[in-house]
Amino acid sequence: MTGRVDGKVALITGAARGMGASHARLLLAEGASVVIGDILDDDGAALAAELGERVRYVHLDVRDYGQWEDAVATAVGVFGGLDILINNAGLVKSAPIDEHSIEDWDLVIAVNLSGAFYGIRAAAEALKASGRGSIINVSSDAGLQGYEKITGYNASKFGLRGLTKNAALDLGRYNIRVNTVHPGLIRTPMVAGIEFPQDHVALHRVGEMEELSKLVLFLASDESSFSTGAEFVADGGESAGLARY
Repeated sequence: MTGRVDGKVALITGAARGMGASHARLLLAEGASVVIGDILDDDGAALAAELGERVRYVHLDVRDYGQWEDAVATAVGVFGGLDILINNAGLVKSAPIDEHSIEDWDLVIAVNLSGAFYGIRAAAEALKASGRGSIINVSSDAGLQGYEKITGYNASKFGLRGLTKNAALDLGRYNIRVNTVHPGLIRTPMVAGIEFPQDHVALHRVGEMEELSKLVLFLASDESSFSTGAEFVADGGESAGLARY
């Protein structure tokens, strides 16, 4: 049976665990070869060993352009090319704007926004050669609306939307599609054991990693061949408005 991304090669950042690992598992199951990049070397190596010969782990700090070049070279050298780039790596630092440290601002912007630009820049030639490239930038509900006390995160995720639209316009002539996904609260190991009431969300629950991975799979596949420069939201209705009553 043919998979939905059969024969394609994907590079996913922040993929040693959590949502990135979930994306890697589903793309692999649907026929792709996958390069997983992260700074969590033990977790990443263990995941690659578990998933088998169509997966490679590379150390990838998304703030380092040279490491991006090495990651793309691994995809091309080991698997013959690159078709899918998923900019999933990200972090958040919590503080109101009048207390947000300069160091935390610089870190969040560097990882969440500059890291995605570096990835697009480093992968562009390989994606052009593919002739069917798809870049998926993982933004957030915080890229659609404001939240208290996550100044840098809010700014970076809104910025990622703008970067995505620019890249879609610049790269569309090469049949490279660029889109954002906007998760709401997703149940990951990072939030395990913490209660997050969702009475204000239309579906009244948190999302599961597999639900977001299915959206990523759609955008990675040829099923979304006429979608670019767009936002795809998976937030249970949080950005639609309040559902408290």
